[in-house]
Amino acid sequence: MDYLEWCLDLVLHLDQHFEALVEYCGIWTYVILFAIVFCETGLVVTPFLPGDSLLFGAGAVAALKSDTLNIGWVVALLTIAAIVGDTVNYWIGRWVGPRAFSGKIRFLQQKHLLRTQEFYERYGGKTIILARFVPIVRTFAPFVAGIGLMNYRQFIAYNVIGGILWVVICTLGGYFFGNIPWVKDNFEIVVVAIVAISVLPMAWEFAMELRRRKGGVEQPASVEVRG
Repeated sequence: MDYLEWCLDLVLHLDQHFEALVEYCGIWTYVILFAIVFCETGLVVTPFLPGDSLLFGAGAVAALKSDTLNIGWVVALLTIAAIVGDTVNYWIGRWVGPRAFSGKIRFLQQKHLLRTQEFYERYGGKTIILARFVPIVRTFAPFVAGIGLMNYRQFIAYNVIGGILWVVICTLGGYFFGNIPWVKDNFEIVVVAIVAISVLPMAWEFAMELRRRKGGVEQPASVEVRG
């Protein structure tokens, strides 16, 4: 329980912990930030790492301690970390997918792979971009895209667009608004609001899809499994 309370306090008061981190680590903060963003986007086993709140907090602290943490370097490095992370995650999924769905594992049937491929052929680009702004989902989206054998050229294009938008919006949001007195005094509310706002685009798309399905039953397209 103490560990869970510590994790919750870390996320809700990330701004305070962040300032202490910068004071203690100095220029090595760049390395730590890069590693966290890379792991959160690139490894399916670390979806619990902070994402949106980390970027927002990094921007806020960069505005206060520009001599140690330059906002330009923060945006550039974390954008690279986000893009490389998703790319690694995609290729892990692409390597795992054909082996996992070969029929040797009973509950991983080829029809599930077919559905995944169909989904990413229809909504892949939109999903990769929107998933960037949804905690946990952004960790699994590139992995599933790889399993579904989404076209790599299409994936990398939307990966770059999504990575740039995610880092720039969240980081500059913290840089320009993170040090407003009300925001600093109510950072935990801001964190919850960031998560809620992040989920809205995906929730809207899901609601629109349900509405389209109610309007008429679509016949699933036949998809050939690609190796």
